Amino acid sequence: MKISGFTFIRNGVLLDYPFLESLQSLLPLCEEIFIAVGNSSDGTAERIKSLNSQKIKIIPTIWDDALRKDGAILSQQTNIALKQATGDWAIYLQADEVLHEKDYPIIYDSLNQFCDTHRVEGLLFNYKHFYGSYEYIGHSRRWYRREIRIIRPDIGISSWGDAQGFRLQGKKLQVKQINATVYHYGWVRSPEVQQLKQKSFHKLWHSDEWVKQHTSNSLEYDYSNGGKLQRFNNTHPAVMRDRISRQSWKYIYDENKIIQPFREKLLDAIEAKFGWRIGEYKNYKLI
Repeated sequence: MKISGFTFIRNGVLLDYPFLESLQSLLPLCEEIFIAVGNSSDGTAERIKSLNSQKIKIIPTIWDDALRKDGAILSQQTNIALKQATGDWAIYLQADEVLHEKDYPIIYDSLNQFCDTHRVEGLLFNYKHFYGSYEYIGHSRRWYRREIRIIRPDIGISSWGDAQGFRLQGKKLQVKQINATVYHYGWVRSPEVQQLKQKSFHKLWHSDEWVKQHTSNSLEYDYSNGGKLQRFNNTHPAVMRDRISRQSWKYIYDENKIIQPFREKLLDAIEAKFGWRIGEYKNYKLI
């Protein structure tokens, strides 16, 4: 059984993505990792080369900055890397997503278990979304709970929409859920860099005029908009230890100051009592 990895990145240093840690978390599982590296101004490709791994294959790309609808450039770049994968399975991590080493046996055993069960087109992971700092995770319905992060690369599957999920000829994939977790650090940056990242990210969906009208002029991101959070008391992936030790800002979570609409509060209360997330969007079909 051969396992590939694939991902994409652009200006990972400038926008403070944990892209090196993400790649390092893939290396023990994969025989090859393809990464589409967009035209960057901050030495992103050089940082990747510094990992000195023959498994990692850099694909230089040029982003079409005019492609500003629905984050389509993200799926385009994902598909560039996916098309190079030659494994029986391909693991996808975005540049702010990291795997925990404690889940490696579960992931590998699941790949072996379903390798010859071809109706299983992908595997579904749980998510932990860190917010504001490495000490808190999202704990409300605004944070998606699961997503596909392993697929079969040789059956015509492609990245879909803004690259959060996948489709096979326009249809949702048939997947099995496994007891492994993706650690998502996309909302953990200094307030200054997070604000820069938000402005850059919005440009993948909207015009400069829209960004100007809908983005704060503040130099710092307002972390009060994350909704309900929960303290994280477990361990982070080992590859994240150095990054976590370098955190240079202080984030204080005050539940009394969070911004949460009444409807969200009500639905969160129903989920807490009955375990049912009403109206949850599922980008897959569990089998």
